[in-house]
Amino acid sequence: MPYNQYQEFNTGAAELVSRLGCTGAASPQRGSGGGDEKAGMVQGDRPWTCLLLGHFGFLVCDSCVFLSQIINNYLERTQGEAVDKASSSVMHFRDSKRKVDYVLAYHYRNRLARHLPGAGSPKPTRGSERPGSPGPEVIELCPLDALEEEKRLQREEYERNLVEAGLEIEKDPENKSQGLSFVRIHAPWQVLSREAEILKIKMPTKKVYEITEEGGILKKLNEIWCKLTKPLQPQVPQQENTNMKSLSYPFSREKIYLFNIKDKDTFFDNATRSRILLYQEWARYGVFYKFQPIDLIRKYFGEKIGLYFAWLGLYTEFLIPSSVVGITVFLYGCITIESDIPSKEMCDQRNAFTMCPLCDKFCDYWNLSSACATARASHLFDNPATVFFSIFMAVWATMFLEQWKRLQMRLSYSWDLAGLEEEEEHPRPEYEMKLLQKKLKHKNITVENSNEDEEKLTWSDRMPGYATNFGLILFMIMLTFSAVFGVIVYRITTAAALSFSTKETTRSNARVTVTATAVIINLVVILILDEIYEAVAKWLTEIEVPKTEKTFEERLILKAFLLKFVNSYAPIFYVAFFKGRFVGRPGHYVYVFDGYRMEECAPGGCLMELCIQLSIIMLGKQLIQNNLFEIGIPKLKKLFRKLKDERTETKETDTNQSKDPQQWDLDYSLEPFTGLTPEYMEMIIQFGFVTLFVASFPLAPLFALLNNIIEVRLDAKKFVAELRRPDTVRAKDIGIWYNILSGIGKFSVIINAFVIAVTSDFIPRLMYQYAYSQNGTMHGFINHTLSYFNVSHLKAGTQPENSPFAHDVLFCRFKDYREPPWSQNQYEFSKQYWAVLSARLAFVILFQNLVMFLSVLVDWMIPDIPKDISEQIKREKVMLVDFFLKEEHEKRKLIESFIARDQQKHKIGTKGDRIRAASFSQVNRSPRGSFTSFSSQHTEV
Repeated sequence: MPYNQYQEFNTGAAELVSRLGCTGAASPQRGSGGGDEKAGMVQGDRPWTCLLLGHFGFLVCDSCVFLSQIINNYLERTQGEAVDKASSSVMHFRDSKRKVDYVLAYHYRNRLARHLPGAGSPKPTRGSERPGSPGPEVIELCPLDALEEEKRLQREEYERNLVEAGLEIEKDPENKSQGLSFVRIHAPWQVLSREAEILKIKMPTKKVYEITEEGGILKKLNEIWCKLTKPLQPQVPQQENTNMKSLSYPFSREKIYLFNIKDKDTFFDNATRSRILLYQEWARYGVFYKFQPIDLIRKYFGEKIGLYFAWLGLYTEFLIPSSVVGITVFLYGCITIESDIPSKEMCDQRNAFTMCPLCDKFCDYWNLSSACATARASHLFDNPATVFFSIFMAVWATMFLEQWKRLQMRLSYSWDLAGLEEEEEHPRPEYEMKLLQKKLKHKNITVENSNEDEEKLTWSDRMPGYATNFGLILFMIMLTFSAVFGVIVYRITTAAALSFSTKETTRSNARVTVTATAVIINLVVILILDEIYEAVAKWLTEIEVPKTEKTFEERLILKAFLLKFVNSYAPIFYVAFFKGRFVGRPGHYVYVFDGYRMEECAPGGCLMELCIQLSIIMLGKQLIQNNLFEIGIPKLKKLFRKLKDERTETKETDTNQSKDPQQWDLDYSLEPFTGLTPEYMEMIIQFGFVTLFVASFPLAPLFALLNNIIEVRLDAKKFVAELRRPDTVRAKDIGIWYNILSGIGKFSVIINAFVIAVTSDFIPRLMYQYAYSQNGTMHGFINHTLSYFNVSHLKAGTQPENSPFAHDVLFCRFKDYREPPWSQNQYEFSKQYWAVLSARLAFVILFQNLVMFLSVLVDWMIPDIPKDISEQIKREKVMLVDFFLKEEHEKRKLIESFIARDQQKHKIGTKGDRIRAASFSQVNRSPRGSFTSFSSQHTEV
């Protein structure tokens, strides 16, 4: 793939051809991805289907060709590089003057071409008269020929509409019987200026002003920071004087004198976009340590994609401090593991804690000291530092969102997006088709009886789609829960099967084996359901028939996020809040399928299992779904498409085709752009892993940081070298994704509060140390949390078989707060249970209020708009008014000078008329006067 050219984008012309699709023939569907999407087009009553292509932005259609964006591909001439004429003409028309702004691509097939096998038998469809033939001759057209003839007429009609709109086209001769053909389009100044005025695109005026910078210590710190980070800056062309900025104003042809128009051919070139610079300084893994050239990304791909990479870069930067704190918390657990009294008591073999059997019949009594390794490992993630880390991450999420709002506002100001109004979108073709069907259904209604409801789709029209959405989404959520329940059954049955084994090693490692295999099964199920849910969410959104593309995108995002959220986190929620809660007690266990006991948590608690579950699912999704799928699947699709094209199309040589392929030929073979929704979605799910259950896995930010360092360059390489040029879209924010991030941040506070209070042993330890311990230490905590059970109360048939010391065991222990068997209320919940439960609930309320207060405080302390930006915006408004007044004043003075000059000429002309009249009267009075004397007097005047 060559990277030897620079490209630019003409927004006005892009909007023109998009609207031409509505007015001339039909408009292509441009969904959330704007990419390889099927779209139902309507012209009369014929359905059309199109595919979007290209860095050049071209469409190949089954029956017609449409436009979606305008792209100028040209060689950069301002870099001081020598550009030969041959390569220059590649991006121009044959006259080497008009640049190629857009490329239409379509597959054609000439009439009476050789039919493919199985195409159908020819049928006489219409008559035709060949040029030069003596008379009309009936030509038999097969169905493929008739369809191709209809496509040709539609293409010609569409191209006529383009020409009528002011665009200029240049065609390639069709020298083959069938194949791929390109039509080049140029948008002249008249078209661009008209569309720029309609779109209200801000363009630089003649006024240039200096940006005031903050002085004092902040300026010095900024200078020091710039010097330190200079090696990290990408080597891309920078503005010569960054302190100067042009005053921008929405373009208007009536006020064209306000704008700094030096060359009409380059005025609407938003900026120079360099693929080779982006590839060298951004889309390579070797430059992972450098900052992203956000301005260059925005200039090449547009504001919407630029904002995504700016958000991804800020998120990755914010993961650095959270990773440092997470590593510190983990190291604290490693350092204090030797001084942890509960784990030491559990590992002390002198403490004869004989535990009740883990299963019926085949499991024997066991000693708690055998779970020493699990207890020590649990301390790494279940210690007082994790509480601090949970509070830190909640505040971190708030600070991240606040900083993003500030960065978003700064980018909006520098990209002249401040005050960008939401444009009125055109209805989607599917919406118009549905509306047309409704009108045809009620065509018998007279005009007098019609009302406004007939001009739009109502709730009753959409009710079948809404009902299908509700039912199918509910079914998908239940399917996810069923998958989780299936894995639970697998864990229970596998644990029971392994306990039957005659090998001691198999029985001792049963819990580890079951946990590891169950998590892997969960991961595979999540990956499969994710792909299914993405397709289902798109189909459900389509049957709702949203009116505009923005509504379509938002509804698609909400559905996909809901399904993927439930799918990704349902297994983790089970381990965190449900596993081990409904087990029962010895002698009264809860059974599944009348033979299998509900699974219990490990002796060290469920937090360790939650950590394992979270880490494997998070790392598996990042490694397999986010990286391998993004690299491997596009290559497989490209190979499959290439093999399909080679199989379906015959190889024919084009006599006019040069040996070196044109750039649009190379771009045509790239993978279609499927939108930013998958890119955002994987990062949002990762954000949930980092924030929701961070109390159980402090290393989650570290693994997210390592993944994102690769993800940034992976996405960059994919956008620059492997995908067709995306549709350039103006946007001032990241849209509904911010609301989702904010919701996850608030939800994470509740989740972490319950994880600490319910899943971990933090609250029971505090209660024991300050309420039940005799000396204020943790000595005796393990014995305090274990209840007694009389083994004679076991149900018949559940006692351990072939137990070597069953006759020596009178009481076994189990983890719970219950009354002992010698109590009047034996095996009932004890007072300690209710005290600990009250403390858990109190901690949840206290934790939530504390974190919410800190979040609100951070939100209040950090303004959404940076102070310097707000001042610059106010200053720009004042300067814009002064600039207008000055220009109008100069314009008025110029007009007054012209008027004064005309009046002076008029006075001189009046005086001359008077002198000429006097000379004429003298000639008439003097008989000797002659014509010569009159002429001489007139000449003097």
